[in-house]
Amino acid sequence: MKRLSVIKIGGNVIDNSEKLHQFLLDFTALPGDKILIHGGGKIATELGVSLGVEAKMVDGRRITDIETLRIVTMVYAGLINKNMVAQLQAKGCNAIGLTGADGNIIKAVKRPVKEIDYGFVGDLDEASVSSVTLDSLLRAGLTPVLCAITHDGDSQLLNTNADTIASAVAVAMSSLYETVLVYCFEKRGVMRDVEDDNSLVPEIRMAEFEGLKQEGVVSGGMIPKLHNAFEAIKSGVSAVYIGKADELPQINEQGFGTRLII
Repeated sequence: MKRLSVIKIGGNVIDNSEKLHQFLLDFTALPGDKILIHGGGKIATELGVSLGVEAKMVDGRRITDIETLRIVTMVYAGLINKNMVAQLQAKGCNAIGLTGADGNIIKAVKRPVKEIDYGFVGDLDEASVSSVTLDSLLRAGLTPVLCAITHDGDSQLLNTNADTIASAVAVAMSSLYETVLVYCFEKRGVMRDVEDDNSLVPEIRMAEFEGLKQEGVVSGGMIPKLHNAFEAIKSGVSAVYIGKADELPQINEQGFGTRLII
């Protein structure tokens, strides 16, 4: 079975042109087939402010009203996605930038209103991702670059968490490839002390997850990230790593980031 790397890039790497340039060089140099997934929340927030649309957040999650949806679509599917694709082409990677609506690659369901109305936010299930379409692109020699915009199959675009997309794509492709999922951001991985770069937790087993949450080692946005990661492993993904974007070349060596295992 061929190897596939599903890489999610986020954090302040997207906002920093030098860091993004280096990351895309490293991504291009990765051996084998690969898929890149990205968000871009900070840039969307800044553009929203300039247009008089203030970001509304609840527990770190963006409320996506119709005006916000227009902004995140412009930023994720347009500005960021096409900038990344253009840079990858210049580096010799034949990338194709896509939303979930393109080729019906990712079909989501609008999140139901419970205690909070998140607006035009899409949730995914095990049937959301078209592995056949992604496989056909990979076989054609293309590298898919997916942004955090999906659709519901009834003409409505939806804003979907990029970490969730990365996990769902990795799970869907694991029946066709030996799939490794890598979350890249600005830290070396899961840290016991976020202020100490030498406090990396090199490995986390699923049984340790609850304890690390109670200790506060895993908190905030890292909780759903790890939850998605463990779900991915249970569903067939070979390995999941969380690590620093500029250490991506070390992914096939011991010492890259935090490895999550069952």
